[in-house]
Amino acid sequence: MKPLQRGYIAGPVLLLLWSLTLVYSIAIFVTFAGGAPARPFLPAVIVVGALAGIGALQISGLAMLAGVSAIAGALLSLLGIGPLQFGGEFSQLAEAVVGAFVVPAISLTGRLMLQGTAWGELNRHEFEEAVIRFLTGFGLVFFIVIVMIPFFVMIATSLKSQQELLQNPLDYSIDLSKGWDLLRSYRELFADFMFGSYLWTSFVVSVVTVIVTLLFSIPGAYAVARLRFRGRREFSQSILLIYMVPMIVLALPIYMLFSITGLRNSLFGLILIYPVTTIPVALYILQGYFRGLPFEVEEAGLMDGLNRLSVIRRITLPLSLPSIASVSLYVFMIAWNEFLLAFMLLDDPSTFTLTRGVAMLNSSEIPRQHLMAGAVIATIPVLALFLGLERFITKGLTAGSVKG
Repeated sequence: MKPLQRGYIAGPVLLLLWSLTLVYSIAIFVTFAGGAPARPFLPAVIVVGALAGIGALQISGLAMLAGVSAIAGALLSLLGIGPLQFGGEFSQLAEAVVGAFVVPAISLTGRLMLQGTAWGELNRHEFEEAVIRFLTGFGLVFFIVIVMIPFFVMIATSLKSQQELLQNPLDYSIDLSKGWDLLRSYRELFADFMFGSYLWTSFVVSVVTVIVTLLFSIPGAYAVARLRFRGRREFSQSILLIYMVPMIVLALPIYMLFSITGLRNSLFGLILIYPVTTIPVALYILQGYFRGLPFEVEEAGLMDGLNRLSVIRRITLPLSLPSIASVSLYVFMIAWNEFLLAFMLLDDPSTFTLTRGVAMLNSSEIPRQHLMAGAVIATIPVLALFLGLERFITKGLTAGSVKG
């Protein structure tokens, strides 16, 4: 393809594809949130995409571009030829508001999409950069949509009443006029289904699992990374072999062993078995980090008269806090979300973990909104923990990857 052809094709085609991506994504969101169908109007999408591309290239100021696009989107929606066609009980005002959002979204993100792209000549590097920006944006929007829709459905269903679910089970709009009554399902879970006890049990089991895992994995990882002993290489290579055996294969032997020893319906039994699944991955991560630490720092401590244990306590562990913290959070999330062993070993509701309690709600005798509310309660804490500390977790997990 010649440079001039690249220039004339890249801008319009990428803007049209990006317009379709955004409009379909917004249509899905409006349909779920508004409780009425919103469908893209393809002729209008093509026109809006073309106009947005021209505006993104010709209007320099972002405020001016947003204002012009918002007015154009609102007018097109009021005339019934906007990029989104609404069904149900949408008012003209609501259609104009959505239209005033859709077109600026296309224009402003189109500015980023077409950055450095002109209608004239484009060399191969500029053309590929424009295509990569589109594919990156498309992938981001696509995965956000497919990940967020289940969460939205789960939260919206948990805020419904039994009558609303029976009348229209596919209506996921949220009636904010109900006020605090929206949280009725959550109040009933804590009042009638012992979910406060389940939360506390999961927290205790997860914290103890983290402590036990660190007590075994830190010395083991340090020994593999620093000490020389027979079989060290084989041990290092076989750390993750346990993950080659599916847990479902071990379920029956574990169940029989725990039944014989009387450890079923015992949190002590869970605390014994959970570290078996978390210690290998903690060992694998920490040994890579310990190998990445400069050996000269520890050698200097040994030359100053410190013994090996003092070097570990005063030098190695303080330097390894980012990796230890990230491993702790990772192990905590594994223990918090574990379901198979809890479902298999716990029958007494007084010992249920949170995931086992949510499984108990999956019954024809319990309203569906309670199941969804339980899933939200189980998901939100660990999700908030991960999102809040995601950068810290990533830094710790990758800190030893270069030299590991």
